[in-house]
This record gives sequence, C-alpha cells and structure tokens, in this order.
Amino acid sequence: MIMMLISVATGLGLKYKIRDKISAFSGHIVITHYDNNITDVTLKPLELKQKFFPEFKDVSGIKKVQPYASKAGIIRTETAFEGIVYKGVDSLYDLKEIKDYLTEGRLPKFDKAMSNEVLLSEYMANRLGFKLGDKMTTYFMKDWGNKMPNVRQFEIVGIFNSGLQQFDENIVIGDLRHVQRLNRWSENQVGGFEVILDDFDKIEEKGQEVYLSLPSTIDGKTIIDKYANIFSWIEMFDFNIIIIIVIMIAVASINMIVVLLVLILERTQMIGILKAQGANNWRIRKIFLYQASYIIFRGLLFGNAIGLGLLYLQKYTGLIQLDPSAYYVREAPVLIRFTDVLLLNVGVILIAMLVLLIPSYLITKISPVKAIRYD
Repeated sequence: MIMMLISVATGLGLKYKIRDKISAFSGHIVITHYDNNITDVTLKPLELKQKFFPEFKDVSGIKKVQPYASKAGIIRTETAFEGIVYKGVDSLYDLKEIKDYLTEGRLPKFDKAMSNEVLLSEYMANRLGFKLGDKMTTYFMKDWGNKMPNVRQFEIVGIFNSGLQQFDENIVIGDLRHVQRLNRWSENQVGGFEVILDDFDKIEEKGQEVYLSLPSTIDGKTIIDKYANIFSWIEMFDFNIIIIIVIMIAVASINMIVVLLVLILERTQMIGILKAQGANNWRIRKIFLYQASYIIFRGLLFGNAIGLGLLYLQKYTGLIQLDPSAYYVREAPVLIRFTDVLLLNVGVILIAMLVLLIPSYLITKISPVKAIRYD
C-alpha cells in the first residue's frame, strides 16, 4: 500500500507540475501566423482585432485569450554574452502563474508608458553575473536599413526559475511595446495569442475546435503538439504507475494466499471438528475469510498511515530533491487526492477478497474424519 500510494502521488504530482509549468509560460493553445511555426520567434504579425479576441465566442471552455510577441536578441556584458528570446506581453497578460516561480523580486508593471522592467531566469542571471535591480544591455538585429542592431537597456525586477531548461536558458519577459517598436509594427499588431482553457484535460478537444474556427492563414497549436517530446515523456508516467500497482497487487495477493493457506493448515483439526458438528463449508470458509480480512484491514491501516505520512512530509518539506535538468523540477512533487486514495484502498480490498476465495476452497476438500486425526 505504501508503494502504491507513493507511486500514484509522485507520478501524478510530477506530471501535473511539469504540465502547469509549460502552461504558465506558453498558455494552453498558441495562435500564430503560419510563417511563425518554425521558431518561437514571431516573424510575421497578426492584427490585434480578431473575432476571437478578447473573447473567444466560437469555442466554449476558454478562460482567456492574451496577446504576446517575441523577438530574438543578444544580452552582452563585459565578459560574456547570451542569445535570448524576448517575450513581450501587456497588462492583459496573466503573470500570476509565473509568479509562483519567482525566486527574487516581483513581476514587471506595464502601465501606460512603455516599461523597461523585465523578468530574467536564474540560470541566465548566474551565467551573466546579473543581480536583482541590475541594468542589462540587449541588442536586437534589424531586418532593414544599415543593419546596425537596435540597443535596449532593461532593468531586472524579478528573477524566476521554472526548472525547464528550454525556457530558463533564453526567455526574457518584458513589455510587448518594445517588440512592436523594434519590428516597426503598429500598436494593433502582435506576434500571436495564447489561449487559456478552463480544463486542461480537454486540451486536445478544444485545440481542434480552436483550429477549425481560425482563418486559413492562422494556425492554432496546443502545447502538447508544440512540446511533444516533453508530453510524450510525461505520458509514460501513467503506464509506469499502472505497472507498479499491478506488481504490488500481485505480490500482496500471493502473500495473502500463503497466509490463508497457513491458517487453514494450522486449523485442520478445528475444521474437521466443525464439520463433524454440522457446520457447512461456506460457514467455515467465512471464518477464515473474516480472519484474512482483519489482516488486510490492519495492513491497509498501517500502509495508509505510513504512506500518507511520507507523502505529506515530502509535500511540506521537499526532502527528496531531483535533478531539474532531467526531471524539470527541483524537488519531487506529490499530488494527494482523496479519490485516488479511496480507489486504491477499495481496489485492494476487492481484489484481495476475490483472490482469497481460491485458497479458502481447500476447506471443502477436507474430510472431517481425516482432519480430526490430522497431527
């Protein structure tokens, strides 16, 4: 029981944690021009005035639609430089999810005036030697004119750590208007839109509905498609959980069968006496099944207490640490749901009782005369 609880809670916890991280930085469905599919950098703008913005009326179950734009650049210091993707957002963009990953500082404020405040990842801050409050000089290449880069200076007001390397190693979050000015776009042009759903479990269904409702020149792609390698990996968690549960139930069933067989063999004479006194087979079988049930419930009680205790200890202390480069998180996340615990316990009880009917059948084969003489 301990192993099953831990495998379910940690497997689902890791799955949901990684999923939520990707959603916080990319939304659930990304709407862009088809020319922008090759890279995360938005090359061709979309008009802000769309039938799906600010409210997606054609598809139900959509919580929010928020515009963004991104542009490639280079951060340069006296000793080093790093390539970045500057992601521009506006005051309508929901940064609350990203706030959970802040290690220092605060979220940028996007007021009426263009803001120079940005969020930088802890990974890049360490590589470039930046601290909270520092100014960083960023160079953006032009697609026109004399090809001299545009230079912008930003202030680092927040440092985040998502644990996802492909986000931490290049994303800088700042004001959308910088991208519009750098690309010579109007204030009514953006790079794309991120769609936030009410229920992530319906992402594939809603993703198809969104795609079909868009014009032919605009593409809609779910983050499951965009980050297929990551989601393919985390989908394996469900299979691993099932394998562990099946193995644990098989081991527990074998142990319970052995226990009941031992009980029957130890009480062979008692079985013979009960049969001689007129007890039928089923009544005697129920005696041993009740005894086996007591052992099962006692095991479940201790298993749940120890298993849930370890899970809550990990949840509130983060005792077990993981390599973020391999698992995308710094500590093993746990997801404890009452329904999961209840289903595990009910499933174990039902399977164990059904399995125990097999060895209890041995009682029907015991002869009263031979059993009484049994030594």
